[in-house]
Formats: sequence, structure tokens, C-alpha cells
Amino acid sequence: MMQKIKLFSGTSNRKLAEQVCSLLGQPLGDVAITRQQSGEIHVSYQEPIRTCDVFIIQAMSHPVNEHLVELLVLIDAAKRASANKINLILPYYGYARQERKTAPREPISAKLVAEVLTTVGANRIVTIDLHADPIQGFFEIPVDHLTALDLIIHLLKSKNIKNPVVVSPDAGRASTAEKLADELNCPFAIMIKNRPAHNQTEITHIIGDVAGKTPIIIEDLIDTGNTIVNVVNALKQNGAENAYVCATHGLFSGGARNLLASPNISEIVVTDTIAMQEEHEAFGEKLIILPIAPIIAAAVQIIIQGGSIDTQVNSGKV
Repeated sequence: MMQKIKLFSGTSNRKLAEQVCSLLGQPLGDVAITRQQSGEIHVSYQEPIRTCDVFIIQAMSHPVNEHLVELLVLIDAAKRASANKINLILPYYGYARQERKTAPREPISAKLVAEVLTTVGANRIVTIDLHADPIQGFFEIPVDHLTALDLIIHLLKSKNIKNPVVVSPDAGRASTAEKLADELNCPFAIMIKNRPAHNQTEITHIIGDVAGKTPIIIEDLIDTGNTIVNVVNALKQNGAENAYVCATHGLFSGGARNLLASPNISEIVVTDTIAMQEEHEAFGEKLIILPIAPIIAAAVQIIIQGGSIDTQVNSGKV
């Protein structure tokens, strides 16, 4: 069965793709991806993929537009090479924060990207911790929505954090925060914030008692670090101890590394959905990177052989 399965990687996170293939006992497929002098992307599969089920691994990380177009060209080349099915493994789904209109005359870019991927030829999406669950409904093809929460829970339990309180930076992450708090057998709090502009937040209220407690902030992603630092500072002003910051995706855009060097943050926990060797070196031991490849590999195996991804992968059994 595996002879009809081929996995390929874009350029966004080849190391992750190699780890997934190693766990599956499959070689990483050979595809040539080059940039012409004009900046155009050229793709050529270096092995036959006719009638094969193709898996393309590509995170829509920085530079997001470059990696998105590269992904589209990979899909089109696979379709024209007569691949049977084209499965996209998107560890990080870009444009996910533009999943609704917050002001007149704005796009819903998360929906646009979904439509483009489907129109070009994708047959299935596998992704991890979307910014908003309803994005799954933007696709007219199957979406397997994986989560890194169980990885984070396992790590936090091993730390035996004293007097913890799980903190949701906004109402949108409240259900995740509640699940984490239940697993850690501790209370949780919710931050109420305003967004005066994109990538800018203002904390207005804290719902819950944080005084004297160790906050564990749970997010889907860390981008510029502004939101996280504002949350940490607000918690500190309300008597909390230094915080642990946990997120699935570490984008670390702009001056994030400087902001997150705050002495009020004990540790930052992310997964390797996004390649970030430079960030790891800059943060040192303060940054913990959890491997996401076992979750992706398990999902791929279930897609190939059948079974329930929700009960075997998202339940923390892998």
C-alpha cells in the first residue's frame, strides 16, 4: 500500500518533513524547487507520481506569500503529473487570523486561501491548531484538524508547577484554557482585551483570581509578542508570579525575541510546526520546542490505512 504513497516537502520546513518520513519508514520524495531571476517559482517532480496519493508538507510561515505560491505550484504540478489524490499537510495555516470581517470593506482571507487551495487541486487538508475552528468549514474537502495540546499538557505535568492558573489571552481560547486547566487540576482565568489595530492589543479586564499564582498562558501562536507581553504585564500587576507561555506555532515576527526576553516570562513552549533554528539560538534554554512530527506521521498513517484521527491522534495516544 505504501508503494502508492509519496511524500514531498516545500522549502518552508524540510526538516519536519524528513522527520515525518523517517517515522513512516518512507523516503522523502525528490522534487526540484527553484527561483528564477524574475522571482518566479519553478517546480519539477523528479520521480513518477502517476496514480499515487501524494502528501505535500508545507507550512505557510514567513515569508507567507512566497510559501503559499510555492505550495500552489506544487499542487498544480502534482495534478498535471496525474497524481491520484493530493493531500496537503499544513502544520501552520497562514492567514488564519483573517477568518472574519472586523470592519467594513475587509476581506476574509482565510476563506480566500481555502478556496484557492481547493480550486488548484487539493483533495484533503491536514493542519494543526487553527486560529479558529470554523475555518474548517471554509473547505469543501476533508479537513483533519490536529492539536498539539496533549504534547503541551504532558510537558507541563512533568514540571510540577507550583500553584498554577491557566490563562486564556482572550475569549477565543477559553475552551482550550479550560481543558488545560482540567488536565492540570487548577483554576483558569480569561483576559478581556481590545484590538486598536492589527498586531496590537490592550488588556482591559482579568476574569479570575491570579494573585500569588503561576500563570500558564495558552495560545495558538506567538507572532510579534505584543499580546503575550501585555498579558504577562497585566498578570504581574495583579499579583501573579512569572509566567509560562505555551503556543503551538512560534512565528516570532519583528522584534518578538526582544519583547519575549521579559524577566516576567519563565519559559516559552512551542512546537516545531515552523522552522526556527535562529530563534532557538537567540532564546537559549528559555525556549522549549516540542516535536510535532509524531502527530503528523500518525495522522498520515491513519489516512492511508483507515481509522479515527480524533480518537488515536487528538486523544493523545501517539
